[in-house]
Amino acid sequence: MAAREVGLLTVLIPAHNEGAGLVPTVFAVDGALRGAFIPHEILVVLDHCTDDTGAILDRTASELPALRTTVNPLPPGYGFAIRHGLDEMRGGAVVIVMADGSDDPRDIVQYYRKLEEGFDCAFGSRFMAGATVRGYPKQKLWLNRLGNLIIRLLFRITYNDMTNAFKAFRAEVIQGLRPFLSNYFNLTVELPLKAIVRGYSWTVVPTNWYGRETGESKFRIEEMGSRYFFIILYCLIEKYFSRGDYARTLPAARAAASPPQSGSPDAGETPRARAS
Repeated sequence: MAAREVGLLTVLIPAHNEGAGLVPTVFAVDGALRGAFIPHEILVVLDHCTDDTGAILDRTASELPALRTTVNPLPPGYGFAIRHGLDEMRGGAVVIVMADGSDDPRDIVQYYRKLEEGFDCAFGSRFMAGATVRGYPKQKLWLNRLGNLIIRLLFRITYNDMTNAFKAFRAEVIQGLRPFLSNYFNLTVELPLKAIVRGYSWTVVPTNWYGRETGESKFRIEEMGSRYFFIILYCLIEKYFSRGDYARTLPAARAAASPPQSGSPDAGETPRARAS
């Protein structure tokens, strides 16, 4: 794997009525990245907020030059907010971070280093050696483990935390995954599954997760089953029936130096060229 420059990193945070609870998150992210000398912007997408989240962030931006906000012009919903943020990002790579502080900012540094090593994507797992999980609701944990097991079996991969939103992608990968089909939390599955199916290189690192301490979770289990099913089915069809029509294309120089991969030794996968 040949090293590659990343440049500016966009930290993309969707926010719906997070209020002052979002401020510690943006400061923690900024502190971790400045401490690691990683150039970055923190892009918060205000997703139809009806509270004072926008005003609070406007005041915070005077102390935090890396912070900027944008308002989601699409319908409300996690997927719509992320899609708008991906249109507005300025970085050579993006990492999606939850507003509630559940993702450890130190893990963003891990992701960035993996991208610098040459990977197209960096994924985290909360369920592997070296990871820490605190305060995960039991019902959600059971459903998470079951859903990830099904995905692993269907796609024949060992990665065990596909549904986690906290992942990093190079900007060129995001462009290669368009158009997006998911409007809600099922986008968390669409992005990595498409990246894997389309032959982008990826690796996995252990990441930490801490239960929300302020505000209310926007995730609703009862609303997501059919949406997850739809996007998993779509990616399965693309994997087995598209004949490589959507596989990534590389500039000749990069293709010669780094053949397409659909996994990495770090992730327990065997790198292989995508069949056409």
